[in-house]
Amino acid sequence: MKKYIYIATLGLLFFSCDKKSKIEKAIEEIPVSMKLHRFEQAFFDANPNDLTSVKAQYPEFFPSGVPDSVWTNKIRNEQWRELYAEVEKKYKNFNSEQQEIEDLFKHIKYYFPTVITPQIYTAIGDMNDQYKTIYAKDKLIIALELYLGKEHKFYSEFPAYLRQNFEQRQMLPDVVTSFAFGILTPPRDKDLLSLMVFSGKELYLKDILLPEYTDAERIGYTEEQIKWSKENEAYMWEYFINDKLLFSSDSKLPNRFINLAPFSKFYLEIDNESPGRVGQWIGWQIVRSFMENNPQVTVQELIKMDAKQIFEKSKYKPKK
Repeated sequence: MKKYIYIATLGLLFFSCDKKSKIEKAIEEIPVSMKLHRFEQAFFDANPNDLTSVKAQYPEFFPSGVPDSVWTNKIRNEQWRELYAEVEKKYKNFNSEQQEIEDLFKHIKYYFPTVITPQIYTAIGDMNDQYKTIYAKDKLIIALELYLGKEHKFYSEFPAYLRQNFEQRQMLPDVVTSFAFGILTPPRDKDLLSLMVFSGKELYLKDILLPEYTDAERIGYTEEQIKWSKENEAYMWEYFINDKLLFSSDSKLPNRFINLAPFSKFYLEIDNESPGRVGQWIGWQIVRSFMENNPQVTVQELIKMDAKQIFEKSKYKPKK
């Protein structure tokens, strides 16, 4: 009997691998070619007298009403030029990153065929971590100053929980977040479960669009934070149930469990050990459980579904 079970299990594994390889083979055949624009190079390598031609080439980067003196002063500014020099050290050649982004958009086109393939624009901004990447239909803008490595000297004033994701490897997960922002409709209900499942949908998109990435890279955790979340999953779930938080719309809950933070706020001793955004992580597990138990549901259908419907059909129950 054990022999038959082993053979059946092995057959299932082969089927799963074959299915995955068929999807990846189909994705490889999708033609994607993205034009790359290096705005920061055009801007900082320009002579101030050439500003007019740079503005004509990149009008979207020059808001109306701003005098040219602002831009010429920026070109000459020592701090901006030092930042540009550091970005050039790491990203003077953007070929490998461009290839990775094109591969990502092959995956996006496979699941969402009508999506417009954007052109890539690299730039240097004022280190606003809320806008590391911006995807707007035909343009994908990447702020390279926020991908120099978490130990870079320019990041000394950022808290560690933000700094840990200022890595090159986080660029593609950030692009998926920007893409998800355009296709996911924010939940009408503001209870914790709805917010968790909304985040879970975004993270599930990273599962299918970034199959070679680890869970830690997809959510922006360290491996230790992933381990903590797995080990305490049942405990956290029990806490949410016992405190009747799932269907609560308490305005404090997003900052406690969903939004970026150094740790989550259970108001218990475990707080300082916990990563922030554990509500996102549990929402991810709910969506994964739903897709595993409802294989007939497509990704396009998933992103439109109500959170409570997903939860009820997910059969989610973490093991103690």
